[in-house]
Amino acid sequence: MAARVKKGDRVVVLAGRDKGKQGEVLRVNPTDERVVVQGVALIKRHQKASMQNQGGIMTREAAIHASNVAHVDPKDGKPTRIGFRTLDDGRKVRFAKRSGEIIDR
Repeated sequence: MAARVKKGDRVVVLAGRDKGKQGEVLRVNPTDERVVVQGVALIKRHQKASMQNQGGIMTREAAIHASNVAHVDPKDGKPTRIGFRTLDDGRKVRFAKRSGEIIDR
């Protein structure tokens, strides 16, 4: 994965039951190569009541494999691959291979 997907990135799902959906990355687990995307791979879990929450059937996002998501190109909104480039000031940034647009702020 090599830090291609980071928290806060806009991604599109390439495979699975939620193929085509777009969302923001909420969490990244680099050791398992999994990401949690907002509104994608929703699962229902039975939650026992505690002092903090009421309990019942909770809906939340499940982790999906990082190879099943692609970045959304900032220019045209289509899936793109990610490359790395070193700027003149020495910073290493990610860029969209589709348009050449820099993704990192």
